[in-house]
Amino acid sequence: MADEATSRAGGDDGLTLAVPRGSLFGEVADLLDAAGVDTAGPRSDSRSLLFEAGGMTLITVRPSDVPTYVQSGAADLGITGKDVLSEQADREVVELLDLGIGPCRMVLAAREGDPGPDEHERKLGMMRIATKYPNITNSWFAKRGRQVEIVEIKGSVELAPLVGLADAIVDLVATGRTLAENGLEVREEILESTARLIANDVSYRLKAREIDSFAARLSEAIA
Repeated sequence: MADEATSRAGGDDGLTLAVPRGSLFGEVADLLDAAGVDTAGPRSDSRSLLFEAGGMTLITVRPSDVPTYVQSGAADLGITGKDVLSEQADREVVELLDLGIGPCRMVLAAREGDPGPDEHERKLGMMRIATKYPNITNSWFAKRGRQVEIVEIKGSVELAPLVGLADAIVDLVATGRTLAENGLEVREEILESTARLIANDVSYRLKAREIDSFAARLSEAIA
């Protein structure tokens, strides 16, 4: 399997780029267009997940899956958020460029005016935190000598404090509107996140010229 991935990553064909679906897609597609990559295919109503774009192959995947495709060599390059890369810090990928798009923040939030989380930590020495990002959460609290019990949730974490499942949440926010509409407020900021260009390590060694050229085009498009 590793030999097959290495062969794909170092092949003679054009670069393969893993593009994130979802809320980040529009900004990524606009940036790619500005860099000379035709995104008409992925922007269309087609149900296809793989598109040819002027010598480059685009594959559309969930943002959280981008590092998996890149590490394995199924894609030479990928674009995903810093939050995803921080959560999957064990993935062996090369972070090449901060694209500056899709800005958001990872925050600790609790019910407005609720002293519960702080009281819970003071009396019991820990808080119960609901999150989709257990690795980031554990690491952040551990570095501050604070103990937490993680409740991992795949869906809307904002509900957890409202029904007593958790004392607080750690989640990604852009405008903070969803927090406010659910009666939650930011207590602490954990990290800032923007979209990043990442590369497969083997690809970056064997296709350095092509990858550096593409990264330069993105940099010019950002500027």
